[in-house]
Amino acid sequence: MNLAQLHYTSAPPGPDGSGFRFTAVSPGVPAALLREAEQLIGYEPPRDAPPRPGPKELAAFPQALSLNVLADGSRLLARSVYTGADYSGRWGNFHAHAVHLPQPAGSGPAVGELPITAWGSPQWAAATPEAGAPVLAAVPAPGRLDRAALAAFVAARGPWLAAFFADVRRLGEDQDAPQIVLVEADSEAVARWIMLACSVLPHQRGQWLTFTTYTRRPQLARQQIIGVMPEDGLGLAGQEHRYRVYDATRATAPTAAGEPDVWADTAARVWQAQRQDLVAEVRRLAAGPYDAGPLAALALAADIALPSPGRTAAADWAAGHRDALDGVRLHALARALGRPAGDRDPAEVAAAGRLLAALDGWAPPTVCEPLVALTLTEAVRTGAPPAALPTAGALGAAVRGRLAAELEPGLRAALGGPAAEPAHPAGLLRVASVLGVDVSDLLPGTARQLALALLSDPERAYGAGVRAALAELPGLRALVLDRLDALAAGDPAAGRRLFERTALRPTAADARPHLRMCAEAAAPAAPAPDRIGALNALLAHSGVSLYAEPLVLRTAMRLVWDGDPPGAGEAGLVLMATGAQVHREAGTWELLVQAAVRAPAGDTEAAELAPELLGQFQEEIPARLRPSLLLLELVRNLRSGSAGGGWVRQALDLGSLDPDPGPRESAYAALCARLLAADRPDSELRALIESNDTELLAAYRAAARTPAVRDRLRLDPGYAADCFTVWSSQPQAGPAWQEARTDLLDGVLRPAVRSLAAAELAELEQSLARLGGRWADEFRGWQRPGAFGRLRERFGGRRSGGAGNGG
Repeated sequence: MNLAQLHYTSAPPGPDGSGFRFTAVSPGVPAALLREAEQLIGYEPPRDAPPRPGPKELAAFPQALSLNVLADGSRLLARSVYTGADYSGRWGNFHAHAVHLPQPAGSGPAVGELPITAWGSPQWAAATPEAGAPVLAAVPAPGRLDRAALAAFVAARGPWLAAFFADVRRLGEDQDAPQIVLVEADSEAVARWIMLACSVLPHQRGQWLTFTTYTRRPQLARQQIIGVMPEDGLGLAGQEHRYRVYDATRATAPTAAGEPDVWADTAARVWQAQRQDLVAEVRRLAAGPYDAGPLAALALAADIALPSPGRTAAADWAAGHRDALDGVRLHALARALGRPAGDRDPAEVAAAGRLLAALDGWAPPTVCEPLVALTLTEAVRTGAPPAALPTAGALGAAVRGRLAAELEPGLRAALGGPAAEPAHPAGLLRVASVLGVDVSDLLPGTARQLALALLSDPERAYGAGVRAALAELPGLRALVLDRLDALAAGDPAAGRRLFERTALRPTAADARPHLRMCAEAAAPAAPAPDRIGALNALLAHSGVSLYAEPLVLRTAMRLVWDGDPPGAGEAGLVLMATGAQVHREAGTWELLVQAAVRAPAGDTEAAELAPELLGQFQEEIPARLRPSLLLLELVRNLRSGSAGGGWVRQALDLGSLDPDPGPRESAYAALCARLLAADRPDSELRALIESNDTELLAAYRAAARTPAVRDRLRLDPGYAADCFTVWSSQPQAGPAWQEARTDLLDGVLRPAVRSLAAAELAELEQSLARLGGRWADEFRGWQRPGAFGRLRERFGGRRSGGAGNGG
């Protein structure tokens, strides 16, 4: 298919008139296209153009080669040149030759030469052809390519190239990307810029990149790339949202917009190395048009130096596409990555490690060795080895020996110093293993650091590097487990957390009882029927006899009760099952004591346990705990009837030694219950009254209000008579007793008496008469309203002979 051509110029006067018009048009071109084209192919000479240029001066005028996308989606490729001053007006005359490229956008891949290659084409006409335009079936043939001039141009524009390519990329990706303005004194330089732009774009996008190599009015231009003379570029800078200005007449290059573009930087370096063939070759490797990895890999294999981000991209891409490069290029890439570099960052080292992991065991050792050397050297230099390290087989003997000699001093220094991360020392030990460097003397210290880290922060410490080290280095694993076992014996809860939050597990061959119990406690097994059963299960899982290794009992008890003492009943069962000697050696006797003294008031099992503890651990129990245990022993004796005499004084003396609240409350409650019994010793009751102890009397008043005492007061007239004589006795004993007996008579006895029937009340008075005639009289007087106040006045000046019937 022949392409339609248009010629536009200022024609002399004739039948069609004069002025600018189309002087030759291929048949069939619609008028709408002509009207649109006329707005795009005009030419305005430079501001400083001579008014009457000669032939040599005309040749120096800028040429406007442009590509525009028309309203119907087709393209118009045109060249406009100045032809001199004549009758046409103040701008002089120009000639525009345009070619219509009818293929609409999106109708399929554009084929053929890129439009910019028409620069300098001999097929462009500078005047309207007299015999009709020559036939054109495609874009005008490329002009002569001066490779030396292009190379010199690229070298001169080197500082601008990376930012320029990044902006060209934005043109292809974002329809709202700012226009690129190229300020050059020569429009041919602009054409070279556009050639560079199209060279790095996919062919399809290069076909549709709109441009003009020259315009006087850039603000009105709609092309993506615009060429202007220096005087026309003034005022465009600083409008980054509209224009990206590249002014070659200035000494400084513009900074790149947005994040650094590794692809653009790599493409710039490829062009500066005159290996633009790689840009075309990379298209068979790249998944996307701007993938930095494959281009960077080809560049490095071609011995083109790249900064660290480019090397990182190359290594990452090659790690996932190891089959894409032949053996020669793969080896060259590995050598380039392994060279010393002052700008190497951690991301590059990690990427090189991933590439090595992909090649290890797949590529020949000669290919892997540069990457192995890099990985190991960087691991020692930074003290932070990656999780993925090469195997010893990835190195030849000669290279391994050389690296071992070079890295051993730094390796030992790094292992001997503090570590920022728990995985670092473990990784350095793996490096030593790969190199065959003997660092066995440093193993214990490293194992200790790693064990402490695993217990204090299991999730952070048990990373991929540590897992690999423990799997690859049996000596390290054994030392770490030994240290963990010792640490877990001191802090079983931390040992359990280690196994709850990591996949570390002791094997059946690991005879480390404390760790085995911690792992068992962390396992999501069915719960034991009770805590004693859980304790027995842990002891069985430890694999050792608690009599041979008593400390396992302490670990097991802390795991079951989480550091708190067991219940008093549980403590008694444990003591009975194991015997006192094991607890004495394990130091768990204190947990048993705490089980008794921290038991709540009224715990009968604590009272039974206390005498056993006092007898079994007489030498171990400290003085601060003895009062509590002795009070509990007193409780048991009071309940069994073996307390002997003087127990009120004993309870008061022990209570003054700051015992735990539970034992004191239990002792006072048991003592008061005994004092409210019918067979109480009067001497103990007298001791209670004379003690004037507020706390003990409060306990006595509380005991008198229990249901058992209230019921007995109503049902047993003799008991009620006895209580009346006791609670009416010794009003002068002290204010605490006066308050207590007033409360007991009015708050406890009076409600019980009022509930008695007449016969029951008569029986009560008979009981009082048998105790002494005065008690019956006083009882009858007490029953009358206000009687107790009068009784208090009556007996206030005399001392009662005793407490109760015997007093």
